[in-house]
Amino acid sequence: MHLVKLLIVDDHKMIRHGLRAMLRNSERVQIVGEADNGQQALEFMADQPVDLTLMDIDMPVLNGIETTRRIKQDYPTTKVLALSMHNEEEPIIGMLQAGASGYILKTSEHKILIEAINRLLQGEHYFPKEVAAVVYQQFSRSKAMQHNHSNAFAKELSPRETEVLRLIAQEYSNPEIADKLFISPRTVDTHRYNLLQKLKLKNTAGLVKYAVKHNIANL
Repeated sequence: MHLVKLLIVDDHKMIRHGLRAMLRNSERVQIVGEADNGQQALEFMADQPVDLTLMDIDMPVLNGIETTRRIKQDYPTTKVLALSMHNEEEPIIGMLQAGASGYILKTSEHKILIEAINRLLQGEHYFPKEVAAVVYQQFSRSKAMQHNHSNAFAKELSPRETEVLRLIAQEYSNPEIADKLFISPRTVDTHRYNLLQKLKLKNTAGLVKYAVKHNIANL
């Protein structure tokens, strides 16, 4: 089995040691290094490939948001899972816009960390409910704007694409969407790809934002 190369990026030594202990018995992950700021992380990655980074946000020298942005520019296949004490809008949206594939709180239980890592390794995104709620709130402020965009939205997507988008925004995985709509996971993949192309978006986080902004998530 191919071991996923993981880099821990956090300026607190105790946090790094705690994450190592939590992942010590993982059969999928190999911790290849640690960094206590973003600049160290980038220097490490210049010398050794990394598949997944656990990324703190508040760090000296180079913070997690800017580090994530540079990682996604230079190493687009590397996944970034944000680990933070912050549950506020600014850092969450900042990490999503920088390209993070997931965002969990440092107070999360061990099983949440493992689930988030597994979801990212499956090519999915992971945002627990308390984080998703912040994202939804940020993109749900103007009802009038939602109504206007909904009219344009209806012209862009087919009814099936709209249904798939709604379920993506509600955090269902591809297999779960396939079960609900009685279609194959491959067909869901096709719809997801078409949605990204039609809406000119880069990733699932963009689809979630779009669905919430256009009042599709709660249809």
